[in-house]
Amino acid sequence: MAFPATACILQDKLQAVRAWGFDISAACSGFPYALTVGAQFIQSGAHERVLVVGADVMSSIVDYQDRTTCVLFGDGAGAVLLEASEDETGILDFAHEVDGSGGGLLSLPAGGSALPASHETVDRRQHFVRQEGGRVFKFAVRKMAEASTNLLVRNAIAPEDLDLLVVHQANERIVDATRERLGLPKRKVVKNIQDYGNTTAATIPLALGTALDDGRLKPGNLVVLTAVGAGLTVGTVLLRWSEVDWS
Repeated sequence: MAFPATACILQDKLQAVRAWGFDISAACSGFPYALTVGAQFIQSGAHERVLVVGADVMSSIVDYQDRTTCVLFGDGAGAVLLEASEDETGILDFAHEVDGSGGGLLSLPAGGSALPASHETVDRRQHFVRQEGGRVFKFAVRKMAEASTNLLVRNAIAPEDLDLLVVHQANERIVDATRERLGLPKRKVVKNIQDYGNTTAATIPLALGTALDDGRLKPGNLVVLTAVGAGLTVGTVLLRWSEVDWS
């Protein structure tokens, strides 16, 4: 729903009575955006722990008469818990961008204050995802590769020294094209879109879970997370993975 925020609903379901929270609207880049926002609270000392959640129910807003979009998306959610690190692990750097000129390339036209719901908007099927796939594809591949490269250069890290690249699972061709531009072997890139589809804000945390299950994500690993989403938004994070304490 438009409001209350999903964060409020989640806080109630978790019975996290001492927690507060808010939603971030950045579509597929929402998780890396939220990750860096949460990290600032930890770094500043304002909070000891932050729960970062990426979740979307895309099946509710895809047009099943539009085969160019409905076959791409899935529903999913994933989360990470942030807390201060006592060693060199954690979020090392990030680089986010917005190109609002491309906002019309991927959008949900109606239902907001600009185009409120009406009989006409429903008849025109304007409450479903609209996408110019070819232009979004080109932007996504170029920007995810470019942002990842720039982040590595800024931190004096060669691509071959990267342990894992976690690309937003928009579609298989985008994942493969981004990997090829960075010159990385297949084993260093997570791919699980065949299992979940494009779950938008949930793809990166789900991919981290897949890498953990596969044994490819280990303590001390250098990892880049990168996504492009509606807006158009670009979110890229460099981190060194820490030990996961399941206790």
